[in-house]
Amino acid sequence: MIQTQNLTFKYKNQKTAIGFPDIHLKENEHLLIVGKSGIGKTTLLHLLAGLLKPETGNVTINNTNINTLSSSKLDKFRGENVGLVFQQKHAIQSLSVIENLQARLFFCNKKENQNKLNDLLEQLNLTACKNNKINQISEGQLQRLGIALSVVHNPQVILADEPTSSLDDENCEAVINLLKQQAEKNKAHLIVITHDQRIKSFFENTMTL
Repeated sequence: MIQTQNLTFKYKNQKTAIGFPDIHLKENEHLLIVGKSGIGKTTLLHLLAGLLKPETGNVTINNTNINTLSSSKLDKFRGENVGLVFQQKHAIQSLSVIENLQARLFFCNKKENQNKLNDLLEQLNLTACKNNKINQISEGQLQRLGIALSVVHNPQVILADEPTSSLDDENCEAVINLLKQQAEKNKAHLIVITHDQRIKSFFENTMTL
């Protein structure tokens, strides 16, 4: 379960706070958040991940109010329970594909299971390049690695920031299907923020900012 209540945020150079609609997702529910650029979509995503502190309101993930946690406990909670898919691809350049996944597990204190890692690589069509360094893989492989990094630790919620904005129609559909499949496999909530209207049909729950 993920829930927000009376959530607002104010940047230092703003006179008034941005307000966001309440979110209440039950088990196995996903959410698409759409809106034009500059409306506050990424801000909301960062609030949901605990990367920003709200001016008012709360974010609750599986009965944990993340806004009451200390910085160290929030870091630990986020590392264990939240998967993030960023617009900019984040991977450690000096490591191989498989080593990036192993590092993700190490940093969130999750036990490594080689069979599960191999299954994930196979599901995302990354097996052939698992020992390649990041500069040796294609943009599409790097994007799929971003998805793998967001789910390898079995998070409770997957947050994706504009995952399809630069993709053609075929790859747009493929990426959304991969995200939904991984969310369902991990029994996680998937929340996607985007201005890409093509993916509305993939979600039952849609919020417009």
